[in-house]
Amino acid sequence: MQKPQFVNNEFYHIYNRGVEKRNIFLDEKDYFRFIHDLFEFNDENLTLNTNYYLKKDKIGGEGGESIIGVQLPYIKAEREPRKLLVSILGFCQMPNHYHLILRQRKEGGIVRFMQKLGTGYTNYFNQKQERVGPLFQGRFKAVHINQEEHLQHLFFYVHFNSLDLIEPAWREGKINDYQKTIKFLDSYRWSSYLDYIGKHNFPSVTQDRDFFLEVLGGFEGIIGNTKEWLKEISQLREIDTKEFNFIMLD
Repeated sequence: MQKPQFVNNEFYHIYNRGVEKRNIFLDEKDYFRFIHDLFEFNDENLTLNTNYYLKKDKIGGEGGESIIGVQLPYIKAEREPRKLLVSILGFCQMPNHYHLILRQRKEGGIVRFMQKLGTGYTNYFNQKQERVGPLFQGRFKAVHINQEEHLQHLFFYVHFNSLDLIEPAWREGKINDYQKTIKFLDSYRWSSYLDYIGKHNFPSVTQDRDFFLEVLGGFEGIIGNTKEWLKEISQLREIDTKEFNFIMLD
């Protein structure tokens, strides 16, 4: 799949999965580490030695703000202010793949950010698992999203990916327990959805959340749209994501 030309202030759906469809997140620590890397590598400044900035005995983030809330090292206040490469407007982590919604801030920002993210997380994972070689299935995939309607659909598609864990037939319009899906989305930590419905989860990782909050009607609008979409899925039809050029990862 040919990558689009990345343009500043444009939106892109970025995704990748494990080589040979292998799981890339094996435990809670792996999920937290990827969250940390989303934050840490979104920076023009070189990440010379992450351990320099990290201390095991404290929890927090830039300016004293918590990055994830629990069990991540403290980023020391004396580090240089971040110069963001991209705006991360949304993300979802699944056992064998991830999805990101990015807006490029700096020329070449998406490519540089994804190189740092892929290399950094692979090094962590390989060292932990005592393995060598690539972790991801080639270079990351990217789709340019240039219509607001498609962007709104992408927001829900990315966050609904977590439903594969409890209702894998949701893509075919089959949901056995509507209330269960709502409860699951409201408690799934490994995405940006909770921060979009007013639950403090990983707020330092994402930027420009006001964009989706404005176009989708704020916290209540997103909650209402989520319920409406899930009812449509369970009652009406299969969602044709190909209409919006979203590649389904299996």
